[in-house]
Amino acid sequence: MADRTTSPSAAELIDLLTDAGTFRSWDRTPVDVHPNPAYAADLAKARAKSGTDESVVTGEGLIRGRRVAIIACEFAFLAGSIGIAAAQRLVEAIERATLEGLPLLAGPASGGTRMQEGTLAFLSMVKISAAISKHKAAQLPYLVYLRHPTTGGVMASWGSLGHVTVAEPGALVGFLGPRVYEAIYGERFPENVQTSENLFRNGLIDGVVSAAQLPDVVERVLAVLEAPRTGHRVPLPEKWDGAPTDTWESITRSRRADRPGIRALLHHGAQNVLPLNGTGQGEKEPGLVLALAQFGGASCVVMGQDRRAQRAQAPLGPAALREARRGMRLAQELGLPLVTVIDTPGAAMSREAEEGGLAGEIARCLAELVMLPSLTVSLILGEGTGGGALALLPADRTLAAQHAWLSPLPPEGASAIVHRDTLHAAEMAEAQGVGAAALLANGIVDWVVPERADAATEAAAFCQRVSASLEYFLTELSGQNPQARLDARLDKYRALGLA
Repeated sequence: MADRTTSPSAAELIDLLTDAGTFRSWDRTPVDVHPNPAYAADLAKARAKSGTDESVVTGEGLIRGRRVAIIACEFAFLAGSIGIAAAQRLVEAIERATLEGLPLLAGPASGGTRMQEGTLAFLSMVKISAAISKHKAAQLPYLVYLRHPTTGGVMASWGSLGHVTVAEPGALVGFLGPRVYEAIYGERFPENVQTSENLFRNGLIDGVVSAAQLPDVVERVLAVLEAPRTGHRVPLPEKWDGAPTDTWESITRSRRADRPGIRALLHHGAQNVLPLNGTGQGEKEPGLVLALAQFGGASCVVMGQDRRAQRAQAPLGPAALREARRGMRLAQELGLPLVTVIDTPGAAMSREAEEGGLAGEIARCLAELVMLPSLTVSLILGEGTGGGALALLPADRTLAAQHAWLSPLPPEGASAIVHRDTLHAAEMAEAQGVGAAALLANGIVDWVVPERADAATEAAAFCQRVSASLEYFLTELSGQNPQARLDARLDKYRALGLA
């Protein structure tokens, strides 16, 4: 657990974050809550101890040259607790950030709502959450840095609503205050549950970073969001020449352990990559990668299946699809395009997957993705097996690598159903039209990215070609009317197989 002396105060945090001399306070004299004499004395002591007039500090400053609104708790003021005056200050700052179109960075460090003000202070979390929701509805970013400690009503409201959430190393972060648990149950709360590191392991936050590293996170998020969405011209990417490709050979190549996957694509083909982590609801799976990134000049949310992690650790399960749905929400809330990357040997086949609602998660992913208002581009990078692949497929444009494929089952499984053996897998793959050439001919994909002659032997060059193709189609679609684009997407899938 972090030592309180190592956790920066609100003023120290702001100094670490903002460019020198750029911070401007938005704080006004706190509203009068008519405290009783004992509470008035507590407030006076808190002001003297903390050097602030309330438990929150608000304002704006430049972070790496970018204007950002900041709200931060001062823990030295009555344990950073939020009363009526502090809540009003927060709401006014959030509303001002929304009105001025500013990204908002929150740095909570609080024991929760202020006990001296009772239920009225407790209910103040409603209006803070409402202000945050309106800020996000305006497609403005809300970033959260959880500091030591953050618990109670603060963690259960504005501390848990970030588009991107990171935490201080070793911080105590959780809903239940350990002192309250011990008083009620007569025993200590289990060690190392309410730590930032444990929250990261369980997919509740996106990272654990020091205050000194936080400007890097903010800069990468804002670099993605500030990139031009329309107007820049991109040359037509290199096109596959249509040379005949044996389908079974493509399937064999797609299964090579050294074939570049989503992580290689982000490494070789993307810029300003900010990895995100988990569903934000206590789940994460290694088989799904989620990030903010840029392909050339085109910014997007990226979510992709990591085939290697699925094989080495765990097949694609329900949690991975819930994380994918988080990616969809982020794209919509931030006004960003969504890129989905399909590369999976198939969804999990297990009791845990069935009891975890795998079929329902595939259905929800599929329904939400096909109707998503955001601009969407999907990429079949390698293996595209079954419902796990289908869940990430619907898009305004679909690209495929030359040796990628898409099938309701692995060819061996299709052979077992039709021929009651696996000996006809290659024959079934050809007959079902699973290869890139057939997918293009049938209107399932719109573009094929060439391989020279195998992506596994030219990983960096291949990923750069994929990146150029993604940038082209993201840019081409960016100027279209959103409703017309969605209508065209639905018409495309409605017409498949009818021509």
